[in-house]
Amino acid sequence: MILVTGGTGLLGSHLLYRLTENGHSVRALYRDRSKISGVQQLFDYYSDGQPHRFPSIEWIEGDILDLVSLEDALKGIETVYHCAAKVSFRKRDFKQLIHINRLGTANMVNMSLKAGVKKFGYVSSTAAIGGQENQLVKESNKWVLSDHTSGYAISKYNAEREVWRGCEEGMDVIIINPCVIFGAGDLNESSLTIFKTVKNGLKFYSPGSNAFVDARDVAFCFVQLMESSTANERFMCIGHNMKFEDSIKIIAKELNVKQPSVCPPKWLAYTIGRLNEFFYRIAGRGSAITVESARSAYSNMTYSNEKIQNELNHSFYPFEETVKNVVDFYRNTVR
Repeated sequence: MILVTGGTGLLGSHLLYRLTENGHSVRALYRDRSKISGVQQLFDYYSDGQPHRFPSIEWIEGDILDLVSLEDALKGIETVYHCAAKVSFRKRDFKQLIHINRLGTANMVNMSLKAGVKKFGYVSSTAAIGGQENQLVKESNKWVLSDHTSGYAISKYNAEREVWRGCEEGMDVIIINPCVIFGAGDLNESSLTIFKTVKNGLKFYSPGSNAFVDARDVAFCFVQLMESSTANERFMCIGHNMKFEDSIKIIAKELNVKQPSVCPPKWLAYTIGRLNEFFYRIAGRGSAITVESARSAYSNMTYSNEKIQNELNHSFYPFEETVKNVVDFYRNTVR
């Protein structure tokens, strides 16, 4: 039997669909029962009115920070897909990022070893791979901590170290490092918030670049790697390297809204980020722009998918098709 953590999230829900459609018996860990209905919406959408295996999922309430709940969740489990994590680029959230991403992963590794799990899959991030701007980033890059390393990157890197420890203690592991993931899901959460921002009339774009990947691609590649004999490796999961300007304009076109046309200077973005960080500390709320996100928006990062292509020879969804899928799901589920 398979256990999936973070099953109500963007990637986790796609992973549940992939695993159940492949006929696997799956148990999914959840914290907020209200989000399970969103997973069912995703199953309904992809099944296009045909019967699907959502009812076959065994949902179990738990938390990766609660060892007792993990012990219950891991009974009879042979394979783990660990997707649960916190994503934030606010400095104020650093301790929470370390607590959830590193300690939570350490708990999953420890309890999986105790339960006799045979293979452990971990969803990391390209943020956890060392790399410099304007250079092709590969899995072999050496991690370098600097003053500009985000708290999120540090938490994911340290979480990876916990997984490698599990490997040293005898458990087979796979680490997958996706870039920015887009897929059918809630536009109020994760990377999909950019769709809502564009829909509401985004006027600005940034000159930087990053890599994007479809959630369906990540789920497919993750399952293929976990079901193969490959073990104790990590793979970046990259669909397309793109300029932020191009990606946002494609989103705007699909949403049928005006495309952003203004590129603000870097100093202005950093100033807004610092102000938002200040107001977030004082009032506990602010916009999504932070110093870290501003730095990313003006950086040009390029990632290689050579290793995963050599392993799986997978054809990734075109970016335009990924965007269309996100928008179609939104239009089909929002009432």
